[in-house]
Amino acid sequence: MTQAQASGKVWLDMDQEALDRAYDQTFWAPNQDMTSARRSAAAAEAFARLPHERIRYGSTPIESYDFYSCGKAGAPIVAFIHGGAWRSGDASIFAHLAEPFLANGAHVAVLDFTNIDPVDGHLEIMVAQVRAGVAQVVRNAAAHGGDGRVFVMGHSSGAHLASCVLVADWRAHGVADKPLAGALLMSGMYELEPVRRSKRSLYVKFTDALVEDLSAMRHIARIHCPVVVAHGDQESPEFMRQARDFADALKAAGKLADFLVVKGTNHFEMLESFHNPYGFVGRAAQALVRGG
Repeated sequence: MTQAQASGKVWLDMDQEALDRAYDQTFWAPNQDMTSARRSAAAAEAFARLPHERIRYGSTPIESYDFYSCGKAGAPIVAFIHGGAWRSGDASIFAHLAEPFLANGAHVAVLDFTNIDPVDGHLEIMVAQVRAGVAQVVRNAAAHGGDGRVFVMGHSSGAHLASCVLVADWRAHGVADKPLAGALLMSGMYELEPVRRSKRSLYVKFTDALVEDLSAMRHIARIHCPVVVAHGDQESPEFMRQARDFADALKAAGKLADFLVVKGTNHFEMLESFHNPYGFVGRAAQALVRGG
């Protein structure tokens, strides 16, 4: 037994209860129901109003993405990966996030993929689907009216999945190396060891191999595009530490485009900052696409 285990600490200075809270954002966001209601209303309206095409990338119906065209040929493409603790969400309830990019001359693909419960906790299946989806966006960029630049963006567990996209073996997907022009990761997890020790292990089948393979922090050398990392200063201490440590590693490797700490903002409000082209995260996202 280590000294930390003897003292009841399971990760850094946290005992089990504290670590479980650190990976449960509802504990840190008392207004979650209100932000969820706002998001749902905005998404439903946008999904009904904005023309889009449903495009299949895999063998099952969920392996598809909703493609929103800005109506211009030769435009960049943003591939958005949603969060939901790996357990919930679908592309339609994030439709509104496409609109600021469409207004600024970029196409948007909002990915769908399985949630973790239907695949019995196998996170690697989710990652494989997301990688395949982004690879298809890259392969079909010209057919989608793209200019060859594809940007990956994600929030929460979607930021984790996006980070796994950044470190993918692209040749296995029939895509040339270094296919991405940039990435923006909000409020994600980039080292899975502490997550493995939290209550999320009740529904994710963590193994040594999975933690090694799907912790982007351990594979910085595989990232070949500028990355914006962001978190709110009202998120859990672990989500803030994860973002800070990942940003530091990217900076040391010369791959950090920007690091944003959004004041007065919790985990779920980060999406509202992203949706607002004048918000801190939205402005950074637009700048990344314009300058990529």
